[in-house]
Amino acid sequence: MTEEAASFQNGGGLFDLSGKVAVITGSSRGIGRAIAEHFADHGACVVISSRKPVPCEEVAAAINARHPGRAIAVPADISSKEDLSHLTERARQAFGKIDILVCNAATNPYFGSQLEIEDAVFRKVLDNNIVSNHWLIQLVASEMRERREGAIIFVSSIGGFRGTAVGGAYTISKAADMQLARNYAHELGPDNIRVNCIAPGLVRTDFARVLWMGPYGEERAATSALRRLGEPADVAGIAVYLASKAGAWTTGQTIIVDGGALC
Repeated sequence: MTEEAASFQNGGGLFDLSGKVAVITGSSRGIGRAIAEHFADHGACVVISSRKPVPCEEVAAAINARHPGRAIAVPADISSKEDLSHLTERARQAFGKIDILVCNAATNPYFGSQLEIEDAVFRKVLDNNIVSNHWLIQLVASEMRERREGAIIFVSSIGGFRGTAVGGAYTISKAADMQLARNYAHELGPDNIRVNCIAPGLVRTDFARVLWMGPYGEERAATSALRRLGEPADVAGIAVYLASKAGAWTTGQTIIVDGGALC
């Protein structure tokens, strides 16, 4: 019997996250919340984080109602390195370690011409969507290296694969996240730390409401292979794969989850 088969027979399995600790940014709603809930369902302890304390506490409470003691809430602003340092330290204080990092929180405050975006807005998008991910990796890489194990996941976007006349700053940042994952995969791979991206298509979240509520959303659904928009749970399953033993030989990749929009 293989090690994987024995693990599955004993209640583990390729997708088991028992004993793992995950920090998920932007996890008070949408894709981040779905990832946190599915991680907890698969056995992980999770740290719920976004800017506002109350929504974080509500999500942690809902998870703890199903899985007592598996979730804590730690509000953090991804634009603040101090906040992110506090987030990782609080996670260690509560659970002793960080095995999985999911960089899901992002900013998209501008729709319009790239020629007309203000410098401050452009910098905000790049700082929040790229630099914050780099900071978080710096904050967790050392302990992962010591254990020679870890999984880091960026939630990117299929927008990073193609041009746009109205969402340039955001899609530029998401393309950069893919390269950040590839670079860190090479740097951290010798220590058995895997770094990957998930690139969702249009998902029905509050963050993307301006896109899916109108005719654009209807068109995207009608022209995708599966003829529907995504739901947060559609992305969460890929995150479980990348965080678990199932993804043990996957690193430096960007996995597209878009219902066939790009195929």
